[in-house]
Formats: sequence, C-alpha cells, structure tokens
Amino acid sequence: MKDKQIEKLIVAERKRQKSVINLIASENYVSDDVLKALGSELTNKYAEGYSKLRYYGGNEISDKIENLCKERALKLFGLSEKKWHVNVQPLSGSPANVSVYLALVPVGAKIMGMNLQDGGHLTHGHKVSITGKVWQQIPFGVDGKTETIDFKEIKKIAEKEKPQIIVAGFTAYPRLVDFKKFREVADSVGAYFMVDMSHLAGLVAGRAYPSPFKYADVVTTTTHKTLRGPRSAMIFSKTDDREIYKKIDKAIFPGLQGGPHLNQIAGVAVALKEADTPAFRKYAEQVIRNAKVLSNELQKLGWRIVSGGTDSHLILVDTWMNGVGISGKEASDRLEKNGIIVNKNTIPGETRSPMDPSGIRLGTAGETTRGKKEKDFVLIAKKIDKILRSKK
Repeated sequence: MKDKQIEKLIVAERKRQKSVINLIASENYVSDDVLKALGSELTNKYAEGYSKLRYYGGNEISDKIENLCKERALKLFGLSEKKWHVNVQPLSGSPANVSVYLALVPVGAKIMGMNLQDGGHLTHGHKVSITGKVWQQIPFGVDGKTETIDFKEIKKIAEKEKPQIIVAGFTAYPRLVDFKKFREVADSVGAYFMVDMSHLAGLVAGRAYPSPFKYADVVTTTTHKTLRGPRSAMIFSKTDDREIYKKIDKAIFPGLQGGPHLNQIAGVAVALKEADTPAFRKYAEQVIRNAKVLSNELQKLGWRIVSGGTDSHLILVDTWMNGVGISGKEASDRLEKNGIIVNKNTIPGETRSPMDPSGIRLGTAGETTRGKKEKDFVLIAKKIDKILRSKK
C-alpha cells in the first residue's frame, strides 16, 4: 500500500482486534472471502436503479450480483419469492428502517416502538433521530418487575394511540420475542407489523431463534452482527395485494439513496452463502450457549443480570443499582484497559445519563466466531468480575 499512514493504521487496528476479548454485541468478524468482495473492483461501478432498470450502462454483471444476493437471502430464511420480496440495497440499518417508514407511514403519523432505555433503537421513533422528528413515536417499555415485554400493556397503548406501524425491534433486549402476540396487537388496531431483527438475523438463519417471517409484514436487518457479514442491510416485505414491497423499493431508490454499493452487496451475498450451512447453524447454537453460560456465571459471582438471563447472544449487566456502584462508563473503561471490550448501556428504570448509564451490554457472537466455547466464557466471567471489583 503506497499510503503508509493509512496502512499503518489498518495494521494497528488489525492488531488491536486480535489482542482483545470483544464482547460488543453488535460486532463480529467476517471471513476472508467477504473481505475480498468488499475490496474488489465492484466499488468502481455505479449501479443506480434496480436490475434491468439501471440509469447507467455496463451493469450486466451488477444485475447478476444483486439478483444472486436476493436469491440467497430468500433461500437462507426459507422464503418463497412468490410471497416475499427482498431489497438488498440499504447502505445500513438506519436508512433501511427510515425507508420503511417513508413508504408506509404518513409524515406526522405514529410509530410504536420500544423506548431507548428499555432496549429499543434510535430508529424506532426516538426523538433525537430523524424518525422521531418526521414521525411521532408511541413508546412502549418492559414490565418494571420482570423486565420483559408486557403484551397487555402494549395492547392497551396500541388501542389508545392507533399507530400506523408497530415495530418489534431491539438493540438491548435479551429475551425471546413473541412475534405472534405482536401480530395480534397490530391486527387489532389495523397497523402494519415490522420486525427489526438486526441483532437476531444470524440466530434466526441458524435456526437457533424463532423466525419472525410467519407474522411480520416487513422485516429489516443489518448484516454485520450475528449474521457475520459486511456492514449493510436488507429489507424483506410481503408481496400481497397491498404491494408494500413496491412502495419500499421506491423509498430506497429514488426516495432516500442513490447508487447502491455493489461491493457491499457482493459481500452480503458471500455471507449469506456461508450462513446457509450446517457449520453456521452449529455456530448460532454455540453463540446462545455461550451467552447463557456468561450470564449464569456472572450471576453466580453476584452481578444482577437484567431480566434474569438471556435467550439470545446479548446480556445486560446492572453495574450500578445492584450495590456495586460502578457506572456503565466506568465499567466499560476499566474493562477496556484490561483487554475486554464492551459498551456502556442503559437498563430498564434508568436513573443516569445515556452517556454514563447504569449498565453494560455484553455479546458473544464475535468471540464465538473466534472459536470460544462454554469453558472460555466461564473464565471471561471471572475476569470481568475481578476487574470490576478491583479498587484500581
């Protein structure tokens, strides 16, 4: 590489990644084949539009790559192309979600999504996001005692507010989600039902977590978390008589984005093929087993785990209100100094600032990719406990 400054920084980041225990729930490690696709000549090509409907010439190969990616996406999740459509052009998860709202929710109408402190995402209508500025968020949270979703409360809120769309999407909710009950609530008020499975996509693909496709109208997902692909996103939508998939395609292009990133789409296609294997299904199962061990061991060591455990790849640890008195930021900083990377995170009933909250979020997808199993996470739990209880 001729640019030695950038080369040096890339080498330094590669070294950093290899030297730490990475427990960031939204990060993972892609294969060499995905990296090759991302760094290929595909980055040179402008492919504005869709297959056979491009605004530039020279897109015969572009069409084949995008079509192959779509075919693999539908196959991986067991979907019929007669019943489902997938758009693989979203540049990331946030524009994917915004595109769905642009397509289906009138400006100023209501989006019902989980509030941020209880585990929702900014793009589910939070006030600091464009989704909360263009549309009105109707928030729901978790039960104060169980710290799990209360469907009686959700139905009550939905019947009162009549949202245009209900979003079952989570960035820090560790438990199983009953998509059927969400569907029932959405039907009772005539709302669209959208699932943002960004954190869960790899677990769903690996048959280790319930699929939302039987119940949702729209499913959005990033591809770089448990799915172990490049930083990109996809939108799945039903092809019923409402033809919402056509509205969503128009919202992506020309509504929100210009030319798609073909190198990303090729990288996603590679990751989808990798995920459609027995080895990946074993991986997804191991991710959850590792998370349960990490959660259980931390509980044994005296740490309060939000909701009492996990059914997925992520864990929320209360570092403040359980009597230890370490803020999420301090916990994150201490762990990073000792080679363990986590992120500070709000917890249900949060009393502190989001920049210095009461907990930390842990995830097992990345270290499972590196080959770690249950016994390794027992040791990781003990290391976390020792670091956080140290007075230094």
